[in-house]
Amino acid sequence: MQIFLETDRLVLRRFTMADADNLVSLDADPDVMRFVTGGIPTSREEIQNEVLPAFLGYYQRYEGFGFWAAIEKATGEFLGWFHFRPRADAAPGEVELGYRLRKSAWGKGYATEGSRADP
Repeated sequence: MQIFLETDRLVLRRFTMADADNLVSLDADPDVMRFVTGGIPTSREEIQNEVLPAFLGYYQRYEGFGFWAAIEKATGEFLGWFHFRPRADAAPGEVELGYRLRKSAWGKGYATEGSRADP
């Protein structure tokens, strides 16, 4: 069972409950949340009581899949997350991809690089 993925510039690791501050900070940026919630931040309570437990639950249900914290190797900075999820109606080997990245990571090719990580 993998607990992290690695690309040239990123480490994608499993989330823990200690990541609440990272997610609160990410979701507090109205630009990051623009197309998700219309710019409304996710509350700390929702992150701690709903979001993180859902992220952690994926690791038990779907080996090798789930939500992965994106960490920049050079700085150790939390950049956001990627998710790789199986879909019931998908062809074998087809995976649904999603991601949310801090504005500081936009335009640097991290979305493409992270999406090519092999779960």
